[in-house]
Amino acid sequence: MTNQRILAHFHESAETKIQSATVLAPHIAQAIEMMFTALSNGNKILVCGNGGSAADSQHFAAELVGRFERERFPLPAIALTTDTSILTAVANDYSYREIFSKQVQAFGQAGDILLAFSTSGNSGNVVAAIEAALEREMRVVALTGKGGGAIGKMLTDADVHICVPHDRTARIQEVHLVTIHAICDGIDVALFGGDVNE
Repeated sequence: MTNQRILAHFHESAETKIQSATVLAPHIAQAIEMMFTALSNGNKILVCGNGGSAADSQHFAAELVGRFERERFPLPAIALTTDTSILTAVANDYSYREIFSKQVQAFGQAGDILLAFSTSGNSGNVVAAIEAALEREMRVVALTGKGGGAIGKMLTDADVHICVPHDRTARIQEVHLVTIHAICDGIDVALFGGDVNE
């Protein structure tokens, strides 16, 4: 029984990724182009999410500031999930809903990009961060699932919505991980061309 459950996770994950690939590829390509353009113009990427999505935020920022698969100069990305003094001060003095939006207001500028993770599309503090980003004339790339929720309804035509066509949080997060790797690879290819193995 245990082996069957384990196999079911792997099979469902693989099937979800395959089903998502065709649906999401055009949106991922848009996100790559948008991020490459912003980075080329001297702008930065701010990233936020909760729980596993906070880990994805930090993972993405680390791939840009450090490297993905090839040596290159560091690219400016900031995970808004890492400064515990800011997070706890804002949550305590204002509300948990504002932990990311105040950082967007502090660090975000027109032309920057907010990469926002929410598997449900309804995370209140991510919604608030998007509101703050749009007020600052930033562009938004949102990674969601479960139909996109409130976030899907608030994005503009200038933004990119990458909504995983699944309702299970674990599967959505797994597709988000492949997506951020695809974005990192796309940015590297846009910067340098070709393949890392060439």
